Amino acid sequence: MNTQNMQTQQDGISLKDWSWPFWPVLPLYPFGRRRTLRQEVVKDTIWTFDQIQGIFYVVVPIRMTVVKLEAGGLLVYAPITPTPECIRLVEELVTEHGDVKYIILPTISGLEHKVFVGPFARRFPQAQVFVAPKQWSFPLNLPLSWLGLPGGRTHVLPPNSSDTPFADEFDYAILGPIELGPGRFAEVAFFHKRSRTLLVTDIVLSIPADPPPIVQLDPYPLLFHAKDDAFHIVFDTEANRRKGWQRIVLFAFYFQPSALEVISTRQVFRYALGAPDRSRKAYFGLFPFKWNDWQQSFDALRGDGRLFVAPILQTLILNRDPEKTIKWANQVASWDFQRIIPCHLDSPIEATPTQFRQAFVFLEKTENPPQSLPEEDLEFLNELSQGLSKWGITPPAKERV
Repeated sequence: MNTQNMQTQQDGISLKDWSWPFWPVLPLYPFGRRRTLRQEVVKDTIWTFDQIQGIFYVVVPIRMTVVKLEAGGLLVYAPITPTPECIRLVEELVTEHGDVKYIILPTISGLEHKVFVGPFARRFPQAQVFVAPKQWSFPLNLPLSWLGLPGGRTHVLPPNSSDTPFADEFDYAILGPIELGPGRFAEVAFFHKRSRTLLVTDIVLSIPADPPPIVQLDPYPLLFHAKDDAFHIVFDTEANRRKGWQRIVLFAFYFQPSALEVISTRQVFRYALGAPDRSRKAYFGLFPFKWNDWQQSFDALRGDGRLFVAPILQTLILNRDPEKTIKWANQVASWDFQRIIPCHLDSPIEATPTQFRQAFVFLEKTENPPQSLPEEDLEFLNELSQGLSKWGITPPAKERV
């Protein structure tokens, strides 16, 4: 990654530039202090803005993409936390390329994407906001204005992308909604024709072997998960950062991978008494798990850095409507893109439409589908899927197509 294209203010900066006082609305780590990295992906055309989010130091990048419009101005896909630093980095682009004209909310279920759209839009009052159709909220289904989206300039994306003011530069395809019982899932993939770039939210991704730059700005979460037990003192080395990152990925994608062993509560507290670090930051020495053969699990998940669909989407969401998903994937694969920018993990990903389409073979009736994920690692998610269906919370998975 070209670090010269990364922008961050590290010298002489006020911590207020990283401040987000409304973090209790969605209390994810790093809570009220969030840093931002900007990368230029296509010269003078596309930039990504990365922050981190997570729970219990299981931190992964969350990403916003900004595209320069040919007629001048900017389109923002999937806004992130509008900290002073983030807004300043956007305004640098505004000064050079024109106002933010359009803000896109490409999902209906991801709170980590929805919650920032209203605050971000208020920083750019001239921008028109376009949201994925069939938005919903829990426990009450509230109007968009009640969810913080600006009245008078918030619009639902029409079914046909040709009916939008940015149709000359973008195509899009709407997946869903896929009904999930108490809620729905949908995602809108945007294709920027001029740069041949596909923008997606959660649907496909690729895992880097090393922790992304945004995660390395504060290595503590990486080193925390590099520990083998509560007594382990971990030094800040490149190898330990990589070790912690790869374990974080297994947590994030499987929740409880086969390589993870949860130790008894009694042992957890006994070990905590002898932990070298019993600070609040270290959760008072509590370390309730240990790893076995985790490297093998990570290598199987990552493959060769291939493009794939996250396990939670494979087992809990997309298999509820394989036919609709495959139809959507075929539409996206008809576009002539050469790179993909997801909202999480690695970016940009050099990938072809064929490779994109290949990521959805798990929904098809194919014996021994290529690059399938290990069943032992999917066991927890498969049991959760069956339980949710058995309890009537979600519809059951459908047959492959």
